[in-house]
Amino acid sequence: QVQLVESGGGLVQAGGSLRLSCAASGRGFSLYGMGWFRQAPGKEREFVAAIDWSGGGTYYANSGKGRFTISRDNAKNTVYLQMNNLKPEDTAVYFCAQSRSGIYTVGEREYEYWGQGIQVTVSS
Repeated sequence: QVQLVESGGGLVQAGGSLRLSCAASGRGFSLYGMGWFRQAPGKEREFVAAIDWSGGGTYYANSGKGRFTISRDNAKNTVYLQMNNLKPEDTAVYFCAQSRSGIYTVGEREYEYWGQGIQVTVSS
């Protein structure tokens, strides 16, 4: 069984930055791709960013390109999401997830394990 625990969320003003962390325990973290998703009130959960097993391959939703950076530290079993120049529309619950394979992927169904989510609120 895999457990994913997010941290680093909170309230920030527009233009500010936050770094989310997701600590994993369980099966070999370094073997699997990881992703970040978010869900705003009244909206469907959406893809934010993904990273492959090595950290060498990343992919971003258009909403975060140029502002968000996903990275991982396999020695610490942790994946990060650095979010800069935050906007009120980034307000959501952010979830990390572990893929069924080592590649990065966009589709929710490709992810097997999910964290409980963490709130990010960006005030204008």
